[in-house]
Amino acid sequence: MTRSQKPYSADLIKAAEHIAANQFGKAEAILRPYVKDNPADVNGIRLLGEVGIALGALSDGEKLLARAVELAPKYTEARYGWANALYKRHRYEEAREQLDHLLALDSSRLDWRMLKAATLVEVNEYEEAIELFESVLTLRPDHRQAYLSYGHALRAVGRTEDCIVAYEKCVEVATGVGEAYYSLANLKTYRFSDEQIAHIEELLNDSACEFRDYYHLLFSLGKAQEDRGNHQAAMAAYVKGNQVRGRNVPWDSQKFHSDTEELKAFFSDAFFAKYQGKGCDRKDPIFIVGLPRSGSTLIEQILASHSLVEGTAELADIIALARKLSGKAKRGDPSRYPGGLARSSSEEIEGYGQGYIDSTAIQRVTQKPYFIDKMPNNFSHIGLIHLILPNARIIDARRHPLDCCFSGFKQLFASGQGFTYGQRRIGNYYRDYVSLMDHWDAVLPGRVLRVQYEDMVNDTETQVRKILDYCGLPFEESCLEFYNNKRAVRTASSEQVRQPIYASGMGQWQAFEKWLDPLKEALGPVLERYPIERVDS
Repeated sequence: MTRSQKPYSADLIKAAEHIAANQFGKAEAILRPYVKDNPADVNGIRLLGEVGIALGALSDGEKLLARAVELAPKYTEARYGWANALYKRHRYEEAREQLDHLLALDSSRLDWRMLKAATLVEVNEYEEAIELFESVLTLRPDHRQAYLSYGHALRAVGRTEDCIVAYEKCVEVATGVGEAYYSLANLKTYRFSDEQIAHIEELLNDSACEFRDYYHLLFSLGKAQEDRGNHQAAMAAYVKGNQVRGRNVPWDSQKFHSDTEELKAFFSDAFFAKYQGKGCDRKDPIFIVGLPRSGSTLIEQILASHSLVEGTAELADIIALARKLSGKAKRGDPSRYPGGLARSSSEEIEGYGQGYIDSTAIQRVTQKPYFIDKMPNNFSHIGLIHLILPNARIIDARRHPLDCCFSGFKQLFASGQGFTYGQRRIGNYYRDYVSLMDHWDAVLPGRVLRVQYEDMVNDTETQVRKILDYCGLPFEESCLEFYNNKRAVRTASSEQVRQPIYASGMGQWQAFEKWLDPLKEALGPVLERYPIERVDS
């Protein structure tokens, strides 16, 4: 215990019990008045900071944890909490600095090693991250999360056989194996054995199955049955998996529609004319937007195979800027975005663009002049991107709505993407996406390059040349041989982009068509723009 620490009071013990039970609201109700009355009690400050992180108030939580470390520099649990907060705020270099400090004090702490390895993954330093995961597993060969994270890292760098071993080992030695099974299911070439399917079904029928395991197992079963051609059983598992996961990841389709209409009303021709010639003039970023499972990873891999372009990841920086501009302290507060942009000065607009360049610098490990930001949800923020980075390139990756939406519906995402967990959810979302992209095309003609996945499959070289021309890049043969690129890829398409383009991903929805009426109804007139070409099975 450091000089600045005191033993836990009765209030703090009670708050800690609530935290252990995931009752963060109850803990906050105790801790806020306690910290107000005891502003130098680092235990209270740390606990309140960790509650803030758990409740999503990352900025407030991080400040509290930093304050605890300031008051008690030797308080290692506060420093670890601070590192975790920095990690969650995507401030990876700062998180790494704190973790290096901790590991210099005690290199045996496995939780510290795990967080450092996760931080290294985020900045594409996979070799050291993999070594750290291996060191944890050497000391704790039953460490479930280490096997999972190790497998994910191996998959990202293309070591598919090794990642399968890691995931299967996790199933063998650990409890709570739902995520490990789904990680195997998410490998597009992996096929479950009869024994594995029986085990998945046994776990699903066990009343003690944890919620998180339950929905992972449902999506795993869906993939296993689909691979065997048992489409009715697969659809039943996918539907139930979406229902279960959807309860935990709420989505308000009407609010998203209203937000989309607000963006269309605000970002007008007149608005863009007012800021003509403003913003940061850097040409570095190439944004790839659209929906998940639309072919965006393929476009990224093609561009990242060019000698002048660096692939990074799905970067959260534009979304973070939009959130900052909203001025919302908590959920439910009124938003000042996008309306507040009308009061921004030219200097502020330029600063937002330069701030994006600065904040993404940590993701760039080469000296290449261009880099890719593949956050699909950025399609909502094309107006903001154009405003602050008028020379950036923007590519819209689009795929037939039934293929794209059904692929998203049967995909279990690690976090977010709540719009995918239901046929009507994702159909409504796709329709709003198309409506908003139509608006950007109208007010910013020629600004966005649209790349249709089906065209990429049917005439790859023409599409590659079109993409490179739009980006102002000379043609390079390596862009046609993108599957030879050894860069790390962390999306669900990581295996596909290490192979030549193939057409088997087209038309997969057709085997499930009899169950897709809710999706078709939600898509409505959008479907009329995309004629259905039947794919022979």
